[in-house]
Amino acid sequence: MQTEQFDTFPDGTLDRFSGATFDSRLVRPGMLYVALKGERADGHDFVAQAFASGAACALVRADWPCPEGVDPARLLRVEDTRLGFGAIARAFRRTLKAKVVGITGSAGKTTVKELTAAFLRAGGGRVHATAGNYNNDLGLPLTVLNCPVDADFLVVEMGTNHPGEIAYLVDIAAPDAGLVSSIGTAHIEFFKTQDGIAAEKGTLLARLPADGFAVLARENDRYARLAEMSAAPVETVSLEDEAARRFEDALRVRLPGRHNVLNAMIAYGCARRFGVSLQACLDALGSFALPGGRWRVVEREGTTFIDDTYNANPTSMIAALETFAALPCAGRRIAVLGDMFELGERSAELHAEVGRRARSLALERIITVGPQAAAGICGDERCDTVEQAREALARHARPGDIVLLKASHGMHLDEILKEG
Repeated sequence: MQTEQFDTFPDGTLDRFSGATFDSRLVRPGMLYVALKGERADGHDFVAQAFASGAACALVRADWPCPEGVDPARLLRVEDTRLGFGAIARAFRRTLKAKVVGITGSAGKTTVKELTAAFLRAGGGRVHATAGNYNNDLGLPLTVLNCPVDADFLVVEMGTNHPGEIAYLVDIAAPDAGLVSSIGTAHIEFFKTQDGIAAEKGTLLARLPADGFAVLARENDRYARLAEMSAAPVETVSLEDEAARRFEDALRVRLPGRHNVLNAMIAYGCARRFGVSLQACLDALGSFALPGGRWRVVEREGTTFIDDTYNANPTSMIAALETFAALPCAGRRIAVLGDMFELGERSAELHAEVGRRARSLALERIITVGPQAAAGICGDERCDTVEQAREALARHARPGDIVLLKASHGMHLDEILKEG
């Protein structure tokens, strides 16, 4: 993906709007409305509605016929609005005074992003960060264009499932700092090997400015490869650091697991470079909470459910299982594990790897949902649908038990907890 052909806009373009959206229902006065063609609808059909809601201007295709009632002077025309969106965000980012922190990784990047934002706020900075998982070629430009001009920090998450996507996002965001949470096997269908994934994620570090910095954990499977790729000095953190023990104590209930301690250490490594103290970071954890679907604790008739259904890959699945198995439990531990997507030809092998680890842990029962989980994980009970899994839990779960729900988001295991 390239933005160069869209890099030239008339002088004063960036002064014509404040904030942006590609959802006409979310337009606020003064915003840029970006008309995107989707699978179900064409955003160009809602340009008039966006202007009626107060949009200052709209980004539209060059060949789009302006309908009656729409002022053509308020249209910014480009050949491709998706790429034009990235280009205008790229131009806007160069006007910001904020230090930009880019975060990527196979697993844990959203946690690292949320922790980094919380720690930088604890240091007194005004922080704008990626909302939820808006980390692709639409979400990142949206985050950049909605960054307040007086923000001190812009923290952006960068996701990828095809080669070359990180380079495109880095070109837009131009990060001053780069953090990599982990290198696992998520999206390995498109990268073939972990080294291929490391090369893609490492693009973030390779394109850092010389006066910037990278943060890596010593425990990262591809630490040496990533450190070698970095164009900026590398701040190394580790579970062996003294600060890790203090984070582990602080996170024990709110965000348990050694992998989350490492996520906190990576965020702290960044905050520390910007002058934030360890104590301020620890204090920030008092009110810290992850977005929904990430280790959400729900109580139902005496049974505790851990909803970790936001997404799953082999790395995050095993980390969740290990953390779950170590939780205090008055009753039994039951794991409901569903299919993991985008693993390509290694899907059977990687599901089997998760299954071996699951069966080695102190779990009373493993319920699988979906064909891939059934074949690879080989649990105690196989379900084809979420409804079947709900019925299985109704038969087996008792007060005092804890239940882990974990699968790729598209499996919709969170629906097990929906009432009514």
